[in-house]
Amino acid sequence: MIDINYTSADEAVNYIQPGNRVFIHGGAATPSHLVKAMQQRCHELYNIELVSITTLGDVNFDKPEYRKSFFFNSLFVSAATRAVANSEDGDYVPIFLSQIPQLFRKNILTIDVALIQVSPPDAHGFCSLGTSVDVARAAVEMAKYVIAQVNPLMPRTHGDGYVHIEKLDAMVWHKAELPEVDYSAEVSDAVEKIGFNVASLVEDGATLQLGIGSIPDQVLKNLTTHKNLGLHTEMLSDGVIPLIERGIINNSLKKLNTGRSVTSFITGTRKLYDFVNDNPGVRVMDISYVNDTSIIRQNPRVAAINSAIEIDLTGQICSDSIGTFQYSGIGGQMDFIHGASLSEGGKPIIALPSQTNKGISRIVPFLKEGAGVVTTRGHVHWVVTEYGLVNLFGKSLKQRAQSLIEIAHPDHRGTLEEAFYNRFEKV
Repeated sequence: MIDINYTSADEAVNYIQPGNRVFIHGGAATPSHLVKAMQQRCHELYNIELVSITTLGDVNFDKPEYRKSFFFNSLFVSAATRAVANSEDGDYVPIFLSQIPQLFRKNILTIDVALIQVSPPDAHGFCSLGTSVDVARAAVEMAKYVIAQVNPLMPRTHGDGYVHIEKLDAMVWHKAELPEVDYSAEVSDAVEKIGFNVASLVEDGATLQLGIGSIPDQVLKNLTTHKNLGLHTEMLSDGVIPLIERGIINNSLKKLNTGRSVTSFITGTRKLYDFVNDNPGVRVMDISYVNDTSIIRQNPRVAAINSAIEIDLTGQICSDSIGTFQYSGIGGQMDFIHGASLSEGGKPIIALPSQTNKGISRIVPFLKEGAGVVTTRGHVHWVVTEYGLVNLFGKSLKQRAQSLIEIAHPDHRGTLEEAFYNRFEKV
């Protein structure tokens, strides 16, 4: 029988000392209970650097008293960290998701304390990182101290997420529902059409990679007549469940992890968390493996489906910022866009509504001043809106611009055509 000693969150966070760099487990695994206990010590802590990717749940880093003690150096900006990351009390590290573990393993960002959330230990003393193995695997390996929020509602997942209790310096029992995200809610007509258009590019036997949001979910709803699909994706959401249960996604033709769906983190509803619990058909792996281009390219007909904030007439993709305002992060878009382009029969796909909810065109003559180019025009192949789909691969600058204007919103085509004339034809 394994002897387990649980402690309180208040006692556990005493490992954190002034000047430390603290890693916070992300996604649905965000250890809110530990984060709040750390924040309660803000009066005695100073010069604390926090690092994390997306954080979810009941966490807030934007109170004045927290800003005095904690500097948030985000590796992927999310709603909970956006205000701080764009202020003097935070910053953002532009990096491919696949390479974040290198920051930890090569001690470029030395981790003093890692705050994580895990499933209860099994009979052999192994917990699971559950919904988010991603960059957390490397953080746990390299941290000087590891503090775990042990939650019986955290699914026990197969793959790279096992952590033995001997690695944990403190364990805090805290039962709490995981944060849920429903990407199927409030889907617009434009998103439905985009989902249909993207699905028309997916062949039988393709290996799917799906980004975050409602568009990937709509794509999945249009794949119900497909056969022998595979799944190798950085993120898993609820939309895959019906396709796996019906055998449409069976991973039978993948070259790696044949018969198993592969992901790095899982975000969705309780139904999804229950689905992956102790499910050997789903492997949750280290992001440095899942998003490795040399791994991605080995699977057949990789259809990598990602989105963007805006795209210019030459095909440059901005998907992480609105001008100089850091909205999200580079993430894994480039990892999979490039990996899919190298896959036999692969299709890198950028899918986006033709305009914003405020009627502003997402296809633009030039990216906003200060916008980050996440995916270069040399890497872009397929671009899809509700008005159609075009393949920019091998096209000249003029041909690209003409193709993109064809799938822009009709209200903006005149302006884009004028920009085309001024740039390419005006003498």
